Amino acid sequence: MARNKPRISFEYFPPKTAEGKDKLLNTTTPALAELGPEFFSVTYGAGGSTRDTTLGVVSTIKAQGIDVAPHISFGGDDEHAIATLLNTYKERGINRLVALRGDMPSGMGGAAQLVYANELVAFIRDRTGDHFDIQVAAYPEIHPEAETYDKDLAFLKGKLDAGANSAITQYFFNVESYFYFLDQCAAIGIDKPIYAGIMPIINFANLARFSRNCGAEIPRWICQRVDGYGNDQDSIRKFGVDVVTQLCQTLLDNDAPGIHFYTMNQVDPTREIFNNLGL
Repeated sequence: MARNKPRISFEYFPPKTAEGKDKLLNTTTPALAELGPEFFSVTYGAGGSTRDTTLGVVSTIKAQGIDVAPHISFGGDDEHAIATLLNTYKERGINRLVALRGDMPSGMGGAAQLVYANELVAFIRDRTGDHFDIQVAAYPEIHPEAETYDKDLAFLKGKLDAGANSAITQYFFNVESYFYFLDQCAAIGIDKPIYAGIMPIINFANLARFSRNCGAEIPRWICQRVDGYGNDQDSIRKFGVDVVTQLCQTLLDNDAPGIHFYTMNQVDPTREIFNNLGL
């Protein structure tokens, strides 16, 4: 039986400078678009702090004829602000969203109530019906704030039951955690696709620091290998490409529905891995 073609998508964060935005839209996007992803996604800063930049990047990519999924969360916003943003996306032909709980802007403290992703999904469905294909976040190694593994699974099920179409995982390097997670999801009745989020190894020091904060484990053998290269950045880069290529190949060989690359706004590592996989 022929295997379904895996869904490939790429993620950006909104650039902070005009130069960065120009490079992303006029160099990076055309280069990655040549690989034929199903869509690009664009993140949304804490409390909607990058809302206007996200909207601008998303609108420009869509105007180039490329499917795009903005991230959306309530953060410190009220219902009217989110409803207005949803209408703007509809008017601009956007039909995908990544719905997240998100984070409060710094300094908000207890001044506002976090709106959980299941509530956001329900809000979007209530206001826009079936217009949007909604994706939510999943955590194979479990959200760092989760009380238990089972409660985190229940949160994911709640988001999907509220009307989300699929989930994208936080990045991981332990492939077993992903497949075990899929088995546990199936056991509680989750039958919607859970796409594997993958982070190319670009700046290992930054990756290690970020991973400690978000609960993504980097296996000890990877850390030891990188340490052995010292300051040889070229060898670290090649090693990173090989490791992530093997991870992706294992996912595809075992029928993962697709891969979502956290590109860090870079072309080469993602493109190299993509080409290694023969996609």
